[in-house]
Amino acid sequence: MPDDPSDRAPSDDTPEYRVYRAGEDLPRRATRPDVERPYTLYSSRPRGLRARLRGEEDAELPEPGRQRREKPPTEGSRWRRLTWRRLTWRRLTWRRGLAYLGIAIVAWVLLSFVLFMISAQDQAGSIPAAAQAELAPGGNMLTSTDTVLILGTDQRPRSGPGSKEPGSDYSDAGSNSDTIMLWRIGGGVSRRLSIPRDTVASIPGLGTAKINAAYSFGGPALAVKTIEQFTGIKINHVIIVNLANFPKFIDAIGGITLKTDKVCSNISGGVSKGGFTLDLSAGTHHLTGEQALILARTRENSCNPSENDLTREMRQQQILNAIKSQLLSPGTFFRLPWAAWDAPRTLRTDMGGFTLLSLFAASELGGSAPVQILKPSGSVTLPDGGDGLTISPSEISSAVHTLIDG
Repeated sequence: MPDDPSDRAPSDDTPEYRVYRAGEDLPRRATRPDVERPYTLYSSRPRGLRARLRGEEDAELPEPGRQRREKPPTEGSRWRRLTWRRLTWRRLTWRRGLAYLGIAIVAWVLLSFVLFMISAQDQAGSIPAAAQAELAPGGNMLTSTDTVLILGTDQRPRSGPGSKEPGSDYSDAGSNSDTIMLWRIGGGVSRRLSIPRDTVASIPGLGTAKINAAYSFGGPALAVKTIEQFTGIKINHVIIVNLANFPKFIDAIGGITLKTDKVCSNISGGVSKGGFTLDLSAGTHHLTGEQALILARTRENSCNPSENDLTREMRQQQILNAIKSQLLSPGTFFRLPWAAWDAPRTLRTDMGGFTLLSLFAASELGGSAPVQILKPSGSVTLPDGGDGLTISPSEISSAVHTLIDG
């Protein structure tokens, strides 16, 4: 019997391999330490972060004598790996970054626009048909100029700030219009004229009385008719400020910044009696919504007894200018959806969403309106025993001319 080849001693001409017959057991490790390997063994370096993001894995070297078994990739894993590689290979450049930023800004503005239109639609029909019938047709305030009547009544909300003021009137019927302001707006124009609430005027169907009584007796329709007759100006739109939602809107835009004198205000007896209290030192202040509302309503300033209703109307116009300035601030842009939702809810108006939006846009294009107030020339005692302010026809004519023609 021939010798087993495995028992033969190695010689110089022995090949560097061995042939096995079927049925023979393979050794765990067929190596020859005395023979130099014809190859070099390398190990894989750990992959970096960029390689890992591209989906590359650390290469595993199989153990000696052990075959590494790879799981066949599934369609889902293959798709995820290819998708991830495509995404990570698209490196962020400044142009692509600007494009992404532009898309985000457009989406943010579009969201705000949709919320504004939905909120405005919810407020549609809040002005009586009789009042709308008194209004003259208006145009697009981006290109043409309209006259808007702004009214603030003494109606109080049933809940929240001001709801517990002594003698509060919770119904719109019978309320007086304590704020009367004409706003000439559109086509790059923004001018306002405030009419003191105690101004004596002829009210159709009522006679001579304070001009703010027109709203009490006939609502916004009679108020529009009385003010048109008093000034000779045709009114295109009317806005009635909702005192309950006014602070919410101011807070939604991040408050307003306003410069004031020293203010010591206690409305309806102050906070202790269910009213409001406001103490401001002289200087520039950033006001919350409630502080802005108190300042807009303040007629009696215990720190300056010379202030009166005319001072209050001057501050109201300054507050409107401060709102306009705040709307242009970068901080308001990040709050834009909330401001867009609250803005229409602050107003009761005949204007629909697109017309109201053109009003806000026109106010930004028109700049800050100069403060203008009708100046009384004297006072008179009315039949009911109250005192009213008289304004000369020449003062009315001059103020109206400035409002219309600048």
